[in-house]
Amino acid sequence: MRSPIPIAGWIAIAAMAVAAPAVAQIALPGGGGLAQVLPRVTDRLPLGEGRLDGLAGELIDTALKAPERLGRLVRQSRGALQADPEGWPVVSDEIVVVGLSDAARARAFSAGFTVVREDRLEALNLSSVVFAPPRRQPLHRALRRLREIAPGAEATLNHVYAPAGMATATANPPAAPLLTSTAQSGIARLGLIDTGVEATHPALAGSSIEQRGFAGPARMGSHGTAVASLMVGRFGAFRGGDPGAALKIADIYGGRPAGGSSTALAEALAWMVEQRVLVVNVSLVGPRNILVERAVAAAQLRGVIVVAAAGNDGPAAPPLYPAAYPGVIGVTGLGGRDRPLPEAARGSQVDFAAPGADMAAAGAAGSWITVRGTSFASPLVAGLIAHEGGGVAGVEIVARSARDLGTPGTDPVYGRGMVAGDRRVAPAAMGARGRL
Repeated sequence: MRSPIPIAGWIAIAAMAVAAPAVAQIALPGGGGLAQVLPRVTDRLPLGEGRLDGLAGELIDTALKAPERLGRLVRQSRGALQADPEGWPVVSDEIVVVGLSDAARARAFSAGFTVVREDRLEALNLSSVVFAPPRRQPLHRALRRLREIAPGAEATLNHVYAPAGMATATANPPAAPLLTSTAQSGIARLGLIDTGVEATHPALAGSSIEQRGFAGPARMGSHGTAVASLMVGRFGAFRGGDPGAALKIADIYGGRPAGGSSTALAEALAWMVEQRVLVVNVSLVGPRNILVERAVAAAQLRGVIVVAAAGNDGPAAPPLYPAAYPGVIGVTGLGGRDRPLPEAARGSQVDFAAPGADMAAAGAAGSWITVRGTSFASPLVAGLIAHEGGGVAGVEIVARSARDLGTPGTDPVYGRGMVAGDRRVAPAAMGARGRL
């Protein structure tokens, strides 16, 4: 578990992450203390010298096997997605490269690669090029070839991130009309990267909400609506982490099969920085991805606190991202008796525990639903941090309010302790129908 980090330390960690060379990371649950943070930045293998996958016979970015549930995303995408050698969903026929030189670009063209698009994220001082592989060349082999052609750059696949614990959220988004902003609000403390939300829900009607789509126009999603309500919602007995606060929402799904991509997530983080958001919640999980890692580190360097769900693939599962990146506030979920959810992740990436089950959240068409998972614990913590002003100071204020559970002190199950216990509202109290 990670102990408090002074402001200078956060800046140093973020700077190291931005400037670090391409790396592959293999992390295991357990451990604690500040010493568990720094190795994530420094104790790594160079990218391309990681695990050799026996089936594909290719070097890959991560040794973390994808949960079997994510195979459904690929099968239902109608070709928009495919699986990397470890089973993680990726956007079909896209390779993302950071730090590409002109000479390497020319070599890539000569080898048959074509440019799909180029992204310049000014707010993060980060650029990337998305290539399509040469005709009839398998994606994983094309990735290896591109790394050979551009040894000084960082190349990865365009991984897709899924709402924590929801296998079908990106493949089968709920039918919903296009959304427009309910308000062109000024500076907001809080940001959400997820699906779009139903901004007219009674729980959100008191908040100034601005939505922007990064995979086409923003579209309402049940996951994003529930998460947003737990961040800023206020209705009767129901209160989110920062009730009534303004909220910027970046929809990186747009109702598309290939929604939730690494490139969309990076663009969303850049927008959050442009909007001067202090705290961003990401209730999404996926493998390590160099573009997302660079974007997270760059946002942190600019003062953004990133809060993320630890994931719902069991206590023995390796850490998932972005929760496991250095400096990200990882959150696990607790049931109604303040016990860890059996499916909740454990490990040094867990900073706080919060209610994640046996509670109500906003649903579609003004309804209320019962939610379960670390997806719904994370927004409570993000809201509390924002309510305390954001920044490292806000994190420390929340930490001082935490109730120590389990092993005395910080531990890989509860992190620094449980917070937001008073924010859990029983489903019956809101007349909740349906589950998420």
